[in-house]
Amino acid sequence: MRVTESLTQTQFLTTINALESGINQTQNQMSSGLQFTNASQNPTAAGSVNNYNQALAQSQQYGTNATSAQTNLNTEDNAMSQVQTQLQALRTLALEANSGTLTNTNLSAIATQAVQIQNSLLALANTQNGNGEYIFGGFAAQTQPFTLSAAGATYNGDQGQRQVQIAAGQTVADGDNGDTVFNQIKTGNGTFTVAPGALNSGSGIVGATTVSNPAAYDGGTYSITFAAGGAYKVMEGATLVASGSYTDGGTIAFNGVQVTLSGTPANGDSFSLAPSTNQSLFTTVQNLVSALQSGATNPASSTGLNNSINSAINNIDQALSQSSNVRATIGGRLNSITTQQSVATSQQTQLQQSISNLQSLDFASAITTLDQQQTTLSAALQAFNLTQGLTLFKFL
Repeated sequence: MRVTESLTQTQFLTTINALESGINQTQNQMSSGLQFTNASQNPTAAGSVNNYNQALAQSQQYGTNATSAQTNLNTEDNAMSQVQTQLQALRTLALEANSGTLTNTNLSAIATQAVQIQNSLLALANTQNGNGEYIFGGFAAQTQPFTLSAAGATYNGDQGQRQVQIAAGQTVADGDNGDTVFNQIKTGNGTFTVAPGALNSGSGIVGATTVSNPAAYDGGTYSITFAAGGAYKVMEGATLVASGSYTDGGTIAFNGVQVTLSGTPANGDSFSLAPSTNQSLFTTVQNLVSALQSGATNPASSTGLNNSINSAINNIDQALSQSSNVRATIGGRLNSITTQQSVATSQQTQLQQSISNLQSLDFASAITTLDQQQTTLSAALQAFNLTQGLTLFKFL
């Protein structure tokens, strides 16, 4: 092959371009802090980095979901804590009204306070989160869940419970619907309830009611009817279940249940015992308010007032139990979120480290490489200058 000056120059320029390209690449790496910025520079590593980035983005999204759920649950827990505070205050008022020493004016004042608590409970049931969503509305988060009604309050939400994914294969409910929290509350002692007959004329007042033997209680509906002298019969429909003689403060027991009464039932007075049903918290509060207002205007109905207040206290206790159960489930979900957040943080750190190991630049090595490249380029330029000045004419 004939070696000409033109061929020599072309080869030299090709070499110089390659050296300058290498220098530019190294400088770009140092500028970006990355070993490569596009897949063609390192296809294998780029593929791995892409997979790691996808896993990292997914984990971060789960983290965002978890934080959102955590915020909503903390909002709900705070609302339920205030609900408990209001219920305790209402219970205290009911006990005060049941002391038998208050005037009609006192009862009227207590009724006014009970109405204020009713309004506070309604506001809490309509709590909104930072996004303006009603936390107790179920899926209908844009609709105010509760509005006052003659019977207490009407629920306008649904029975939905939004699930939020906080990890692969793991979801958590970020709230509870208002129907479950405020409407599905058992009456009485949670198993059965005892109510005086509407036509009772005596002074019989329902006291403590308990299930003494769950295995013996069949969940039936019974009537306790009194005759003269304290004799009573317990009937289930037309079937006689038990009978006996009652004394003031005594306990009537049958089929695994016990009912304590005080006062003196009149001949023909009756009390019904039936399985507990669900009742709205707002119905319980409204019934108490109505009883207090009625007692303030009709002092002759003290027995009826006592029975109504006792019933309200039992129902308030069930509402307190319900709110405690709700808060317990909230606490469990918050614990799950906290645990998963810890796992996610560790996972994200590992993913970021893996990405860094593949893509981050070793600056010390890059500086050495750049220095070598620049030295090589300089030497090449000097060699070219020297060879360009060599011709056969200098030796003739």
